[in-house]
Amino acid sequence: MYEDKTIVCADCGQEFTFTASEQAFYAEKGFTDSPKRCKPCRQSRKSQRNSGGYGDSGGYGSSSGGYGGNGGGSYGGGGGGYDRPPRQMYDATCADCGRTAQVPFQPTGSRPVYCNDCFRARR
Repeated sequence: MYEDKTIVCADCGQEFTFTASEQAFYAEKGFTDSPKRCKPCRQSRKSQRNSGGYGDSGGYGSSSGGYGGNGGGSYGGGGGGYDRPPRQMYDATCADCGRTAQVPFQPTGSRPVYCNDCFRARR
């Protein structure tokens, strides 16, 4: 049913064989196109994607931080291939102790705001 094909790698220009068994595997997985790269070039691209070092985009699978996503439990985080500006902080008065606190949202006065110490004590 399938016959071996010789294909030229799009990256290195070397010829490689797309075997009949590989073609059957691709068909079983639902892939309709033949590979464009030889196995070493495919592995190289895959390792670049997984390490986050693919081009200037920061990688496809790199960790993007998010809420607690950087392991430190803080908001924001690394990855993504760009520098995030510092988060804007707002002054607020703690509803328990009256000290000035810095919070990452603009208080509206509709709910109490607590400093870090009082917030931890309430948890």
